[in-house]
Amino acid sequence: MPRPRKDRWVCCKPDVTFFKPRGIPITELEEVRLTVDEIEAVRLKDLEGLEQEETASRMGVSQPTLHRILTSAHAKTADALVNGKALRIEGGDYVVKKIDPRKQVHARSSHREL
Repeated sequence: MPRPRKDRWVCCKPDVTFFKPRGIPITELEEVRLTVDEIEAVRLKDLEGLEQEETASRMGVSQPTLHRILTSAHAKTADALVNGKALRIEGGDYVVKKIDPRKQVHARSSHREL
């Protein structure tokens, strides 16, 4: 029996969750699904420029797990861009970890998709 998946910490759910090539009707497009934890890993590592150790720590995962998350996210993003597919961001095993700036206390809300 495999281990249950551990929830990954994310700062927030993305505001924009769907991208598609311009000029192609949505009914004619294949979709690639990127999970919320995958987009969080890309945001922290690629956009904010954090080292893998810091990114893994912020997400509450090991560095090997972060590497697998990033590899999957990069492959899916490349597939959507190169092959003209729509990209939908949804689901995954994650916990939204919000920080109250007045108290520096972490508040949590969780989401799990089976």
